[in-house]
Amino acid sequence: MAMTLRLTHEQTEALRRLAEKEGRSMQQIALDAIDDYLARVVDDEHTDLLAEKGARRFADLLRRLGE
Repeated sequence: MAMTLRLTHEQTEALRRLAEKEGRSMQQIALDAIDDYLARVVDDEHTDLLAEKGARRFADLLRRLGE
């Protein structure tokens, strides 16, 4: 699927410099950044779910530790 990404002049120049330095295209750097972001969001959601389950499972212990 195609999309248009509108960057500021500063963002474009920073991306261009990084692409040149790394020998990659600006598109590949942007795609990698999106992939990294999506992986972090999924990991964060999983961590939140585990923390919620742990809090329920150990609610009594956590309450006693807080006393």
